[in-house]
Amino acid sequence: MTTMSSAEPTRRDFLYIATGVVGAVGAAAAVWPLIAQMNPDASTIAAGAPIEVDLAPIAEGQVIKVVWRGNPIFISHRTQKEIEEARAVDVGSLPDPQSDQQRVKQGHDQWLVLVGICTHLGCVPLTRQGDYNGFFCPCHGSHYDTSGRIRRGPAPANLPLPPYEFVADSKIRIG
Repeated sequence: MTTMSSAEPTRRDFLYIATGVVGAVGAAAAVWPLIAQMNPDASTIAAGAPIEVDLAPIAEGQVIKVVWRGNPIFISHRTQKEIEEARAVDVGSLPDPQSDQQRVKQGHDQWLVLVGICTHLGCVPLTRQGDYNGFFCPCHGSHYDTSGRIRRGPAPANLPLPPYEFVADSKIRIG
C-alpha cells in the first residue's frame, strides 16, 4: 500500500476551495436583497427627520408655513403689539388655559411655532384672520388668538406646539 503525504496542494484541493468560495458568494448574493428590503424607505426616513428653518427672511408680522412630517407648521414673527395683547388675556377665561409664555421659548417671545391643524376636525386654519387676528378655521368657525389659543368655536384645545429648539438666534430645528 502506497500513501502520499505531499505538502503540495493538489487539483482536488483547489476544486474544494473554489467550490466553497463560489458557494459563499452565491449565498451572500441571495441574502443581501432580503436584508436590504427590511430597511425603511428613504421617504419614510425623510418624513420623520428634523428640519431646520432660517428665520432671518421672515418679516415682523409675517406668518410662514413649512411642512414637517406631513403636517403644516406655522411660524409667526409676532409684533410687540401682538405679544402684549396675547399676554393681557385673562388665562382663566380661556377654554384651554395656557399663558402666552408657556407657548413660546424664553427669550424668543416674538417667534410662535405651531402645528397648523385645527383641534376640532383637523382642518388647516387661515392666518391673520378671525375675531382675534390670529388663526381662523373657516370650516366650523374656530377662532384662535395670536398665541394660537382657542378663544371661540367648537375646537376643544389650543393649536399644538411641535417639538422645536433654537439652534441659533435666527434658526430653529423642528423635530
